[in-house]
Amino acid sequence: MTGEFGSPSPMQPLSVGNVVSAGIRLYRSHLKDYFLLALKAYVWILVPVYGWAKFYALTGLISRLAFGDLVNQPESISEGERFVNSRLWQFLLTMLLMAIVGMGIVFGISFAFVIIGVLSAVVVGGLGQQTSLVATLLVVLIGLIVGIAALIAVFWLLTRFYLVDVPLSIEDNVDATSTISRSWELTQGYVWRILLISFVAVLITFPIQLVVQILATIIQLIFTPLLQQGNNAASVLVFLLVLALSFASGAAVLPFWQSIKAVIYYDLRSRREGLGLKLRDREI
Repeated sequence: MTGEFGSPSPMQPLSVGNVVSAGIRLYRSHLKDYFLLALKAYVWILVPVYGWAKFYALTGLISRLAFGDLVNQPESISEGERFVNSRLWQFLLTMLLMAIVGMGIVFGISFAFVIIGVLSAVVVGGLGQQTSLVATLLVVLIGLIVGIAALIAVFWLLTRFYLVDVPLSIEDNVDATSTISRSWELTQGYVWRILLISFVAVLITFPIQLVVQILATIIQLIFTPLLQQGNNAASVLVFLLVLALSFASGAAVLPFWQSIKAVIYYDLRSRREGLGLKLRDREI
């Protein structure tokens, strides 16, 4: 699909509101198809390794279908699924690489946090011999600042990999390593904007998550007498009900996130590569 979008034309950045509303319209216009694809993806999670690759591929498929609508090149589910299935093991490799990257980020920042904390304690410890209260407050303040900085760094780094599954689902000649570098390239300079979009999306999906938590609690309360008696059948039933509820809620939310990813990807490519696309001039 790369390079087939018409002549380049200048385009103003989409606002946060436009990105979120476009994601909502995309999902709403394909509610049944996207929900069933997401539910299918969650069921595949139960199958180790191969199922995990299928999950990642199917989530990418939702973004591919949404992007096809954005660029006025709609694609059938079967056609899109053939494309992502041809890269199934690349999706799995991408997952593994991102797991390694994520662990590296967390370990690196945690190590830096510990080193800075130890050095701060050593430096301030000398002051503690004279003013223990001031020294303690200073250590706490330094730890708080370092902790906030570390948290921001984690969010910033992880956001640079926000789109890793999208290029692999859409572009030609992309593999597990190049899709990661592609996400890093596209998100450069737009991390805070993507974080703001994600924050708004979290607020929108929060009621669904809240309802799910309430329903899960109600289910557990209903079966509490049987669970306290050690009824194994009741335990299995509660587990299955909560699992089904989790899968259903995940399938309801996942397409919304993948649609937003497609809009962000569309927006960033339009501005960075001058794609001749006009989202605002057409209703999805």
